[in-house]
Amino acid sequence: MRSLTRRLSALLSVCAAVLLTAFSPALAVAQVYAGHPKLIVIVVIDQFRGDYLNRYRSEFKDRGFRLFMDEGAWFTDCYYDYANTKTAPGHATIGTGAYTDGHGIEANEFWDASRSSERKVSSVEDERYQLVDLPPSSIPVSQPGAPADAAKFLIGSSPRNLRATTLGDELRLATQGRAKVFGISLKDRAAILPAGQSANAAFWIDNGSGQFTTSTYYMEHLPEWARTFNASGRVAQAAREAQVEGTTQFYELVGRMPAANSYELDFAKALITGEKLGQNGVTDLVVVSLSANDILGHQFGPDSDFQHQMVLSLDHDLDGFFGWLDKTVGLKNVWLSLSADHGIAPVPAEAAQLGIHSGVVDMQAVYASLNTELNARYSPGKKVNYLMPGPDLPYLVLNKDAFQKAGADEKAAEDAVAAMLPATVTGQAPQPDQPLPLQHRLPPAPQVAGVYTRLQLAYGQVPPSEWGRLLAHSYSEHGNWYVMLVLGGYQMEGTLTQAGTTHFSPWSYDRHVPLAFYGAPFVPGEYHERVAPVDLAVTFASLAGVNQPSAAVGRVLIEALRPTHPNGQ
Repeated sequence: MRSLTRRLSALLSVCAAVLLTAFSPALAVAQVYAGHPKLIVIVVIDQFRGDYLNRYRSEFKDRGFRLFMDEGAWFTDCYYDYANTKTAPGHATIGTGAYTDGHGIEANEFWDASRSSERKVSSVEDERYQLVDLPPSSIPVSQPGAPADAAKFLIGSSPRNLRATTLGDELRLATQGRAKVFGISLKDRAAILPAGQSANAAFWIDNGSGQFTTSTYYMEHLPEWARTFNASGRVAQAAREAQVEGTTQFYELVGRMPAANSYELDFAKALITGEKLGQNGVTDLVVVSLSANDILGHQFGPDSDFQHQMVLSLDHDLDGFFGWLDKTVGLKNVWLSLSADHGIAPVPAEAAQLGIHSGVVDMQAVYASLNTELNARYSPGKKVNYLMPGPDLPYLVLNKDAFQKAGADEKAAEDAVAAMLPATVTGQAPQPDQPLPLQHRLPPAPQVAGVYTRLQLAYGQVPPSEWGRLLAHSYSEHGNWYVMLVLGGYQMEGTLTQAGTTHFSPWSYDRHVPLAFYGAPFVPGEYHERVAPVDLAVTFASLAGVNQPSAAVGRVLIEALRPTHPNGQ
């Protein structure tokens, strides 16, 4: 009997081992609790359009961009699925796996009726906190909105407007706070929003001095390693590399140069070392948002020689950073991802030379015309401002108080502005002073692709199409009345005398960004499925075995995943 019992026991043990072996790959995926991988690094390049990787592919060297393109899973057709393509919403989307209607961030700054009727507030501005450890030259005697008893108070920043959790938040929740999560950028919004509500810290620069700072939302003082970095002379080195030594305008002058990228990546190295990331027994996360590409791109556009050199310089810097990660943490212990917060339009004049119906619309003139028409309707003989100062496309915010005093409710006010806008915009077309010679093209005329009121967006009264989905995903509510204006493709706000370009639209050039992954779970290859940045956080969450962020709408990119993940990687 004992012999039979032993044989049955042995048989059950074998069966258990077989079952464990059969299901171990699936179980091995959820290993963030045990530190597999040790570290996740998300690299976001501000204003990096998706086609850049193909455009400059032959010039990339070593293991910068080629780490993703040759050894990782590279998705060539990644497009944002919303219409308000700006820095703050894009970074929030990367972290949350949601769009504006889920995470609540619709612009870099906006009118918030609950906080101020005098000025816009930024997407991360928070008067309840202050910035820390700034050099004395950067601290004003006082600042509007500061507490009365704070003579040297500089308003801080926080994720107060972020209405959804991020991948980092879910890592922190899953590990009861043991996972460390950080964000880094030149810009506060780009450091804070993708990292999330529970991040250990987000770091960005003081615009004048270039020194890194943070907010009392996270800590009262910078950690010792950050103070050491600020005092190391690295700021002065970056200014020398940018050929603007001694500048007090670090963001504007150094920030638009390749030197700013290497400066940020060196700070990332100091953070990873100082915080001992990858050594905590759980999976840590850092989001590095590189801002220089955006600052330069607005000025010169995506097709300039300056932008070309910026991309090649960044390729070199990423190669150095990934090589450093390999030596310190080991790339076999790291998951990497690459994306961007938005794309960019070509410089309108350059596109127009090729025959594209590209141009600029003087929105200040549009505002003036609208106010004249609105005064004629609601307050004849007066000069009431029925629009809040701006504009900041794609949104035109209405002066709710002025309309209410005139006896107009929200629907009447928004419908009136929406009805006036198309003719007002197209009426700004430049007219030639004299007849044009034969075979000479007329200058491009402004076009309006659509006008939508807040109430229409709020109640889903949009076209039942992909276009309508882009609009719906762009909706948010801050207590204002507003109208959304979509200009024609390759058109933007500005004047004929202005250079440069911008991004804000639902057109493909503003929505196209790279999406690529590197790490043990990913099958190397070039993938042409249509994907979206919301898929980044969802894919990492699935691989990590944690909850998807609270408002996530992306999908797991299973086409790029290995069927088994030994050791949870």
